[in-house]
Amino acid sequence: MTRLSENLIFIRGGGDLATGVVHRLRQAGFQVLVAELPQPLCVRRAVAVAEAVYAGQVTVEGLTARLVADPLAGVAPGEVPVIVDPDGAAIRRLRPAVVVDARMAKRPLDTRLTDAPLVIALGPGFRAGRDCHAVVETQRGHHLGRVYWQGEAASDSGQPEPVRGLSPERVLRAPRAGVFQAVKQIGDPVRAEEVVGEVAGAPVIARCDGVLRGILHDGLTVSAGLKIGDIDPRGVREYCFSISDKARAIGGGVLEAVLAGRRLFADPSSLAFQP
Repeated sequence: MTRLSENLIFIRGGGDLATGVVHRLRQAGFQVLVAELPQPLCVRRAVAVAEAVYAGQVTVEGLTARLVADPLAGVAPGEVPVIVDPDGAAIRRLRPAVVVDARMAKRPLDTRLTDAPLVIALGPGFRAGRDCHAVVETQRGHHLGRVYWQGEAASDSGQPEPVRGLSPERVLRAPRAGVFQAVKQIGDPVRAEEVVGEVAGAPVIARCDGVLRGILHDGLTVSAGLKIGDIDPRGVREYCFSISDKARAIGGGVLEAVLAGRRLFADPSSLAFQP
């Protein structure tokens, strides 16, 4: 068993994009801790360390994440501890060197500049210098993975990214509020008009052909319109079980920000860092 190092990176959120960050940082040798909700609403569960909250442990591309009650008790060498900590209370107790807000809320929540010597946030809703020290671009395109030490990432478009020309069609949403039950599983092929699940008796119907890349856990209570699944029109089953190019690019941006921000570790009071 190993204990957390003094250079701990505390990541809030364990979804598929956050898992790309976790994987990059662990491959580079950093000690990482992930904090999640009691019931994560993660769709791409096959490639998300958040799944450890439900399963106890999960392995994504050789990286094992394990749910623990107390991260200070340690985990097996090479594993990533996952804790249930929706409010980030453990930040004050653990005093990490870096906090990464990877919850993809697309709006500032409770992350603050004072949470750690270096605070990094993913995507829209954060301003570098106000909410965090650095923002990493999450919108697919020319600037994906870019690190901003001033300003903000691109605004949320409100539309899912198109895949083979399909955008809203590939996203599955709850037809009403209630308890969700899946009919199809991640990796299953689907056809347009096929039922992939139901919410309180109302069917969730696919609007395009492809492969089911992600779907919520059975038994979760959802609100009407909530994203509950994702169809990949490319139809390649392997993509459902591997970290995406987007997640890797974002992970690379976070790794860059961590390495560039190392000067902060020597002088934690230097919160106006510019690389």
